[in-house]
Amino acid sequence: MRRFTTTMAAAAFMLGAAAPAHADTAVLAGGCFWGMEAVFEHVKGVRDVVSGYAGGSRSNANYAAVSSERTRHAEAVRITYDPEQISYARLLQIYFTVAHDPTQLNRQGPDVGRSYRSAVFPQTPAQAAAAKAFIARLVSGRKRIATTIESGPFFAAESDHQDFARKNPDHPYIMVHDKPKVAALKRKYPAHFKA
Repeated sequence: MRRFTTTMAAAAFMLGAAAPAHADTAVLAGGCFWGMEAVFEHVKGVRDVVSGYAGGSRSNANYAAVSSERTRHAEAVRITYDPEQISYARLLQIYFTVAHDPTQLNRQGPDVGRSYRSAVFPQTPAQAAAAKAFIARLVSGRKRIATTIESGPFFAAESDHQDFARKNPDHPYIMVHDKPKVAALKRKYPAHFKA
């Protein structure tokens, strides 16, 4: 794959096109993945957001099993982003201040259970250090934080959960719980908001 990417970049350069920019990945869990996906799809520099399950095994990475609360998964999103346009630290800031409530233990709003926990799944040692530092700053401000730092694979959710808010903007859950998060992103981070 690396050789193919290098060949593509060389071909693009020879044709006068810009080489593809580097992309990084973040995996964050913060309650229902519909809202997390809706928020991060509106962040400049984010190329793709996939709803899914993090922290458990492939054999039971599906909505029915995860919703039973008998797996180790958390509903999560995998964010592919351009680090030259948006930093991991800024993604964490949006995650902690807009995308979910990091003070709620094993729940977000009406959704209750360990699969709705607040958790960061660092993809690199640098991400782990950044997440630990960010949480430490919040705790030093005397804020009770339920967010954990975990490891484990990510598995994409079923197709009917992908782009759910965009495809179902009038769904009652989206109207009540997720549209306000997107509005908060636009209000708090206008320089990072994309329509």
